[in-house]
Amino acid sequence: MTERWFGQGDSAQGDIISGYEALLERSSRMLAFACEEDWSRLLEEEASYVIEVERLSRIEAECTLDESLGKRKALLLERILEGDLEIRRRLNKRRDELGALLNTTQRKRSVDSAYGGAAGAQVLGGPSRFKKGDA
Repeated sequence: MTERWFGQGDSAQGDIISGYEALLERSSRMLAFACEEDWSRLLEEEASYVIEVERLSRIEAECTLDESLGKRKALLLERILEGDLEIRRRLNKRRDELGALLNTTQRKRSVDSAYGGAAGAQVLGGPSRFKKGDA
């Protein structure tokens, strides 16, 4: 069985529109994964999305859409971009959360380092100053 490439045959314009519809579906799945905070599945879906975008780009370089299909493409692109904006917003929020966690971890390490790894858990010089029976 041979792989069917967009743009084969007389229906290149229809293949382009079908390609954008497929991108919209993939974009919708990516948004769902972002909403679920399923970052690994989002990345997997994004890898396939990029491959589809590159393939569609090659097809479009060889074909011009008529006016009605151009309008359909514009509507599909608008919806894809709306989803992309929401995905980016959620990714930025996650980046900020991870940044805050990193800052907290770095501060904790600094405190631990300054106090010998057990911040506040040991009185400096305590064991040598106090011996059993001194009271």
